[in-house]
Amino acid sequence: MKQQIHLQGKTLSYLDIGEGPVLLFGHSYLWDAGMWSAQVNRLSAHFRCLVPELWGHGGSGPIPDCEVYPLETLTDDLQAFVSLLELDCFTPIGLSVGGMWAPRLAQRLPGQVERLVIMDSDVGEESPESQARFLGMIQMARQAGGFAPPLVEACLPFFFCDQTLEEKPEVVDAFRQQLLQWPQENIRSVLALGKGIFTRPDFLPGLSEISCPTLVMCGEQDRSRPPAEAERMAERLPNATLEIISGAGHIPTVEQPDAVTRSLVDFLM
Repeated sequence: MKQQIHLQGKTLSYLDIGEGPVLLFGHSYLWDAGMWSAQVNRLSAHFRCLVPELWGHGGSGPIPDCEVYPLETLTDDLQAFVSLLELDCFTPIGLSVGGMWAPRLAQRLPGQVERLVIMDSDVGEESPESQARFLGMIQMARQAGGFAPPLVEACLPFFFCDQTLEEKPEVVDAFRQQLLQWPQENIRSVLALGKGIFTRPDFLPGLSEISCPTLVMCGEQDRSRPPAEAERMAERLPNATLEIISGAGHIPTVEQPDAVTRSLVDFLM
């Protein structure tokens, strides 16, 4: 069930289900804990699954009004969460922005992180072209005061592959409605967080310091974080395995849930 905890003066919502070794999941920007439902349903039979929700996402409250919420500050928040819950040993499993803070946490807490999973992410700097595109979309949302229908439709291909867009309209529409109905009071926080994500500093050199077994996964048709970025990270990690998920874009956990769950089970058990 979802619980709440006060962290750095803010209210953080998180899912806590199951018992056993701890898995700490990190969801994508503009999603919430629900994107891990299929995996948590399976893994919670053997693990304690914790899924904190980003500020302004799901049930988590907003952050103080600011222009940019840096990725390093977000990592500080997750480290504080780990400390408050007294997690002596855990495995971070992060997708997109979750896959950006998870390796940073692994580097900071090498004695506590047992394994690591990075999905559809990149810890390097955003390319100038990509940064301009994503920051432009954030500016459009800022000017509109939310996610207007044209912007939402433009966002969909960055999250889903063509196969999902064509064959799983219920998955696509659920995400569409989530964006269209985003609580107004959380918009500024979400955009500040997004700006921090897309202006992040380069962490690629830090990957060489992470020695725990690591699984790097990526949707074969991910437009936001293409497989080449996953390959680049896997090459830098001393103990990494790379897996490409066919029939998936940026959110394989909902596009190809069974394939992702099988891979996690194989890696963790």
